[in-house]
This record gives sequence, C-alpha cells and structure tokens, in this order.
Amino acid sequence: MIKKIKEASKLIRSGKLVIYPTDTLYALGCDALNEHAIRRVFLVKKRSFSKPLPIAVNSIEMMKRYAYLNEKAKVLIKEFLPGALTIVLKKKEKIPHILTAGFDKVAIRIPANDIALRLIEAAEVPLVATSANISGEPPPASIEKIKIKADYILDGGKLEGIPSTIVDLTEKKPKILRRGMIDEQRIFKVLQKSGRDS
Repeated sequence: MIKKIKEASKLIRSGKLVIYPTDTLYALGCDALNEHAIRRVFLVKKRSFSKPLPIAVNSIEMMKRYAYLNEKAKVLIKEFLPGALTIVLKKKEKIPHILTAGFDKVAIRIPANDIALRLIEAAEVPLVATSANISGEPPPASIEKIKIKADYILDGGKLEGIPSTIVDLTEKKPKILRRGMIDEQRIFKVLQKSGRDS
C-alpha cells in the first residue's frame, strides 16, 4: 500500500484525480490548490460550479494554513477529529475561489482513515474530499460501486457508507448543514459544555 500511496501522491502533485478511501465514503480527490484539477473534479462529477467542494487535511497545523480556526472550531476539533465531522470556517487566501464557489469560507476535515492521512502527507497538499459519484447519485462505500473515471483508485475495502456531518461555524450560532455520522446533539452538547454554543 505504501508504494500505491506514493504513486497516487505523485499523480496528485501533477494535477491528476485520485479516488481514495476515507472513514465514511470513497472520495474523489485532487490537489485542492490546483485550479485546473479542481475544474476537472466538477466536470467528472457533473457538479454545479456554484456548489463548493470540501477538503481534507491531515493535522490541525495543516488546517490552520488554509482556514481561520475560531474557539468553537478548536473545541470540536479536539473532540471529534480525526473523524467524520466537516467544519465550515473562514478560508485563507491560499484556497482558490473555484473550490469555494466564490464564498469566503471552506469546508474542511481530518478523516480518520490511515490511507487518506498518509496520502495527504505524501502529497504535501490538502486534498479535495468530495464523494466519488456523479452529483445526485448515491455515494460509493466500495470500489465496485464507483462509476466515475479518475486517474488512480486506492482500494480501502468496504467503508462505513454514512457521510460526515457538516457544521458551519462562520456565524455566531453553529449551524448543521448536513446530518451525518456524528449526531448533531453531540456536537451541540460538546459546545454547550465548553461554553461555546453561541
């Protein structure tokens, strides 16, 4: 697997698309700083350019390079990441506008999957982490279910099949944008306990 991850990371650095496993579903990834590669992701998925793409990083340090971490984010990161929680934060300038559909925020997470984390480490860039499906179709939890074309696929076996929970922390009140693997009540409870729920 080390050899395959190395191969996939080289392809990512050269602007190619790679399908890789996460702790939830298979993701279609590329260098999240490469506008040309990001454009290909939108086209392959038949996804509207008005819909932002999420990204994956492998550490809090890496997250800080691309997003502004507020106190609520620090609380949730400590509790849930690595894991199936995607946090929407104000983005830093390094993140291309095409990735965020022109918005000033970015959806970011640290997946609890060894292959994904090692791939990010080897590629030395954040990865696009959108589900490896045509928009509107069911996201794949195994490589047999993948219907889209990419330059490389890393097989991580059968995955959980439940998407990550998405929480927007850019406003005063945290807002759940998508229900997923982590129960929203747990998120609010953790924030409440820390005094960061509003």
